[in-house]
Formats: sequence, structure tokens, C-alpha cells
Amino acid sequence: MSGTGREAPGAPGIGISVVICVYTEDRWAEILAAVASVRAQSRPALEILLVVDHNQALLDRLAREYKEAGDVRVLANAGPRGLSAGRNTGIAASHGEVIAFLDDDAVAERDWLRHFAEGYADPRVMAVGGRTVPVWASGRRPVWFPEEFDWVVGCTYKGLPPGRVRVRNVLGGNASFRRTAFAAAGGFATGIGRGGDKRPLGCEETELCIRLTRAVPGAVLLIDDRAVIRHRVPADRERFGYFRTRAYAEGLSKALVARSVGAGKGLESERRYATRVLPAGVARGLRDAVLARPGGAGRAGAIVAGVLTAAGGYVVGSARARRGGAAFSVAPAEGENG
Repeated sequence: MSGTGREAPGAPGIGISVVICVYTEDRWAEILAAVASVRAQSRPALEILLVVDHNQALLDRLAREYKEAGDVRVLANAGPRGLSAGRNTGIAASHGEVIAFLDDDAVAERDWLRHFAEGYADPRVMAVGGRTVPVWASGRRPVWFPEEFDWVVGCTYKGLPPGRVRVRNVLGGNASFRRTAFAAAGGFATGIGRGGDKRPLGCEETELCIRLTRAVPGAVLLIDDRAVIRHRVPADRERFGYFRTRAYAEGLSKALVARSVGAGKGLESERRYATRVLPAGVARGLRDAVLARPGGAGRAGAIVAGVLTAAGGYVVGSARARRGGAAFSVAPAEGENG
């Protein structure tokens, strides 16, 4: 399938659809910026799909905004409220051989899609993710906020290997998948990820990636840190209260992932993170405190608090799952051309 512009080296003719899930008019400027960044790519997208999550006013406004745009389609989420169903709606409506996902409060650098496309030159590659850089509302990282916990604000965290590397899972706000991945494994599971303004859950992409590698033996999943997006971090997410809430929600989400795919695979990367990356981060924070560098003790304390809070969420989530009080479902998302 041909795209609308130049072909990417190593992946000739591959068409990439970009799905951006949106839910609130409060992010109007950010949504327009996200679309503009995709339109400015050095390797043009085949199409841009804006999937609106049960917000008729936003749906109507975006439909008017892009009424004359041949490269942008505005769709209503056809499933239950939430990010997973919105992504599944975009997958089903898309035409590309590859479907990429961009957060609605992020902008992609010019070569984002080009680096994604290059990864698919290897037919074994079923997913390619990128690097997500935080853009802090205050203008700089809070001194207490450890880089090891940048996943709290949807960004690439310290501890991930650099370069183009094989990984267990990509990160959902900056990721792409072959269409055949969804045909083999199904779509994103509803009931794990975010649902509008509710508790900031996550891990739906982790569960999908593990399910994918089980469904397609030999499948390769990559992260290429040259595929960069810049993700806005609003002021309320720079506060410790949000840090703690998000860490707890991550524990709840991880419990659902472990229920789906087993704790062995579901917590494989987390064990390395908890036993190697985080202790090193605590040591650096304490060293900085001894050297009177700003925020050292706060970063060390935040890491410890984050671990304990996430662990508490995991315990609660596991108990709920055992009682049958937590559920999710996997929907097919093969698409029109699947």
C-alpha cells in the first residue's frame, strides 16, 4: 500500500495511519498541535484519525474544524468510554498497513514516522515505539521528581536502554503496530486503561504486547529512541499528590495484566526495574543529598514512596481480581482492510 508522500528507506510503500484519541475540549489547542505535527512529518501519514470519546460537542467542533481536510477523519468512539475502545475504533476504521498512536497532548518531531517505518523493514517486527520527552508546564522538571518515574507522566523513563532495541512492550502514547498484529492478537483490552477523567490507569499496551508475542511466536517489538514526541505535563501532574495517585493506579493495572498473562511475563520487566534501576536511583538521590545538590533527598524519597504505593495498588488489585471484582475484555480490532 502506498502512502501519500515519499517512501521510507527500508520499508517502501508502507502506509501508516495515525490515530489520536481525544476526549475533552480543554485540550483543544493541544489537539490541533498534535494534528499539525503529524501533517508536518518528513514521511507523510496515509491518514489521521481523530477518535472522540463520547463527547458530542467536541466531535461536532472537530468535524467543523477539519471539514475540508482530506487527510483527517473525525470519528466517534464506537465502544465503551475509554482509551482502549477509542484506539480499537481507530484501528477498525484505518486503512494503513501500520497504525501509529499519538497522545492528544503531544507533538511529534518531524522524523517520527520515518523512524517508525524503518523498523518495519524486518518482517518479524510487529510493533515499534519511540521516546517520549516531558514538557513541564512550569518550564522545568520539579527538583524532587525522579527520572526513573517519568512513566507517571506518560514519558520515557530512566532505565530503558538507548538506541533501537528489542523490548517486551512499547509505550502506548508513542507507538505503532502492524495491522496483522491486531488480526492475530485482537485489540486493546477495555477495563485496563484510562477512561476519561477517571483514575489514571494504564498498562493496556503492556497486556496487548504480551498477548501479541504469545499469538505470534518470533514477533519482534522495538523501541527506537529517535522516534521522538514531546508530551505536555500540566501543572497538576507536577505535584506529589498526582505522582502518588498514578503510582497506585499503576499497581492496580499491573494486577490486571498479571491476571491476563500471568505474573511471570506480566512482571518480567518490572522485576529488573525494581531490583536494579530503582536502587541505583535511590543511591544517586542520597549521594546528591550528601553533596547538598537540590532535590536529592526528595528524589530518593519519591522513589521509595512510589514503589510502596505501586505495591499497595498491586496487592489491592490482585485481591479484587481474585474476588472477581475487576474485569476486562479483549475486542477484535482487525479493521476494514484486516
